[in-house]
Amino acid sequence: MDPEALFVYGSLQFPDVLFALIDRVPDHEPVAAEGWRVAALPERVYPGLVPGDGIARGFLLTGLTAEEWRVLDAFEDPVYDLTRIALVDGRHGWGYVCNPGADVEAHDWSAENFQAQHLPTYVERCAAWRQRYEQREQAG
Repeated sequence: MDPEALFVYGSLQFPDVLFALIDRVPDHEPVAAEGWRVAALPERVYPGLVPGDGIARGFLLTGLTAEEWRVLDAFEDPVYDLTRIALVDGRHGWGYVCNPGADVEAHDWSAENFQAQHLPTYVERCAAWRQRYEQREQAG
């Protein structure tokens, strides 16, 4: 397994979001993880990965640099833990999984709904976040 392989299932599966955060779209391929579900989170437009019946679908990003990992780790909500996840094809990837006991909705998150209703505004928020992040990093 590529040690930089990241399983993305929510907003990070959208090229515009990745580009806003790390200036590129890494190599990626569709993958799935059994025993997980992509849950809607209360009052958030992005989802959380939680154990559940079914299959969570997303992409496996490969070739992330150490700096890109730092940016993504800083960007991710504290509700997540970075966890190694078994994929249905026998490989593994790291994924941002909701902490045990996190508040999640009973229904699954919809990538189609996110794309149709929230993506442009979310990309703007990501770009603004990155600008603030870079200013903090430069300030030391």
